[in-house]
Amino acid sequence: MVDVSIVIVNYKTRGMVRQGLKSLRLARIRLNYEVFVVDNASGDGLPELVRAEFPEVRLIALDRNVGFAAGNNAAMRKAKGKYVFVLNPDALVPEGAIESMYAYMEAHPDIGVLGPKLVRPDGTRQESVHRFPTPWIPIYRRTPLGKTARAKSEIDRYFLRDVDMRETSEVDWVEGAAMFVRRAAIDAVGMFDERFFVYFEDTDWCRRFWGANWKVVYHPKIAIIHYHRRESADTLWFLAPFTNKVSRIHITSAIAYFLKWKNRPLPRIGAESS
Repeated sequence: MVDVSIVIVNYKTRGMVRQGLKSLRLARIRLNYEVFVVDNASGDGLPELVRAEFPEVRLIALDRNVGFAAGNNAAMRKAKGKYVFVLNPDALVPEGAIESMYAYMEAHPDIGVLGPKLVRPDGTRQESVHRFPTPWIPIYRRTPLGKTARAKSEIDRYFLRDVDMRETSEVDWVEGAAMFVRRAAIDAVGMFDERFFVYFEDTDWCRRFWGANWKVVYHPKIAIIHYHRRESADTLWFLAPFTNKVSRIHITSAIAYFLKWKNRPLPRIGAESS
């Protein structure tokens, strides 16, 4: 029996995937596990690298870029693990982290998704867990409106800055850079919604888990190193829809998310946003 299926989706991040796979080897994982790497037709030589340097990895080389959600789904359809660990290519896994997540999930069968703490290479915590967003959150974060007092208050709530993040806690959603997910919960709610090419697929998934009575939990005692960079925020807000492809995708995903959940109640009591 496979305990954990680790899934990494690549699009032109060959070097980071190589480092991530090295970190998994060095972690000396003491579970039965399998690793999938999905290449979204990157053209960066990753399939050749995986075959040559990581023959133990199950490679899925797609003939076109299907995006983050569909790429992960391609691996999840083949995965045999009791848990699926969705992991970004720009993340490194320390020794003991996967075993700790596995043990915590085994001890708490009502949890569908466990999110570890994401830390930068310098050890500082990234804000990787959130309340469900209102339609104003993407606007506040991309425009000068975000400098208003109301916007700052809403953004603080969105990032759970009123919560002691040193403690394990239930949260609305965790970012898809590192999601440790129970297979039984996936079977109950389905995989990622492929209408989201990238962005908001993790928000949507967690919302569906909560709707099916599976908890989403943040565990700050387990850390994953994440070389995070917000590509969609690299362009001036008023130029982004015209000059930055990633920003256009982000905006499109936001619209799809809010249309999907329009006028539908939040699945989590106390989430307080809509």
